[in-house]
Amino acid sequence: MVGGPDDPVHDSTADDGTVDDGTVDDGTVDDRPVVVTGGSGMLGGFVVRRLRAEGVPVRAVDLRVPERAGPGVTPIVADVRDAAAMRRACAGAAALVHCAAALPSYAPGEIRSVIVDGTRTVLTAARAAGVDRVVHVSTTAVYGLPTIVPTPEEHPREPVDAYGRAKSAAEEVAEEFRDAGLCVPVLRPKTFLGPGRMGLFAMLFEWAEEGRHFPILGRGDARIQMCDVDDLTECVLLALRADPVDANDTFNVAAAEFGTFRQDVQAVLDAAGHGRRVVSVPARPALLTLQALRRARLSPVYDRLLHKLLADSYVSVDKVGKQLGFTPRHSNRDALLRTFAWWRTQRAAGAGPSSGRTSREPWSQGALRVAKAFF
Repeated sequence: MVGGPDDPVHDSTADDGTVDDGTVDDGTVDDRPVVVTGGSGMLGGFVVRRLRAEGVPVRAVDLRVPERAGPGVTPIVADVRDAAAMRRACAGAAALVHCAAALPSYAPGEIRSVIVDGTRTVLTAARAAGVDRVVHVSTTAVYGLPTIVPTPEEHPREPVDAYGRAKSAAEEVAEEFRDAGLCVPVLRPKTFLGPGRMGLFAMLFEWAEEGRHFPILGRGDARIQMCDVDDLTECVLLALRADPVDANDTFNVAAAEFGTFRQDVQAVLDAAGHGRRVVSVPARPALLTLQALRRARLSPVYDRLLHKLLADSYVSVDKVGKQLGFTPRHSNRDALLRTFAWWRTQRAAGAGPSSGRTSREPWSQGALRVAKAFF
């Protein structure tokens, strides 16, 4: 499907502006590019860089021009709902990785439009162009708030918010195309983080760096699994290269090692070096307060996250290990601490303006910024 790191490479430019690097896979030359939607985003950027490091030409589709495209990357500024643009992006491509999505903080109508309509547009263009395989990045949010842990892939999709419902509907679209003959591996990662991730994690990092205690709902003894972006990127590559019989399925992707939420947050506070601690706050009153702030648009903490932090939330990664040979290398603690280390370098360099529209930007803390005075 795509070549490996030891494949011979030569550089030349095709008529359409893409780079023909002569990547060899199993003795055959396949210089067709891989399309990555959301290529300027956090995950998409990691996938683009990993593919280029292995000599694979890439077309990076995003509403934003990538900060550092580099040789062998053709930026395409387009909306994934633009059928004509996606047809052009897919023309002559070998495979596609669909990372583009809306965030839970978007308006419900926009979430559905970007995620569901965008997925259908992308898959339609890929099939029409004869693309061999589309790796669709979904989320464990499609399970909703499952009581079965570890949650297997066979668990019903029972989403509880607009984001989860849109992701669930997008998976149904992917399954339609899979049933019609297109190879569509679906990856369901837990919340992923790593260098480049801000979002709500920036709030924890900021409070830790400023020497504040950090509040958690209740005792914080729920086991909350996460996923390192390097591990997720590795799984994307495995899904691109695996035998289609094994790859054409749905897989959870997450850390194999993780502690309680209290332990993971405390690790960040310890790394900050101020001797601060996790502070428990009464769960029920805090939950009601945060829900009210969210409805008033004074807090970025969405309801599903609030409920997820009160009970164990982890999935089985047995299937992805057996069928794709995936073994997570990073624990929750690893992922959090290396993201915190990256955040510190960014803070020292001076953060630019934030729209709060991507996971690469710190989201506004709203009324929660006032609460810092009490911790």
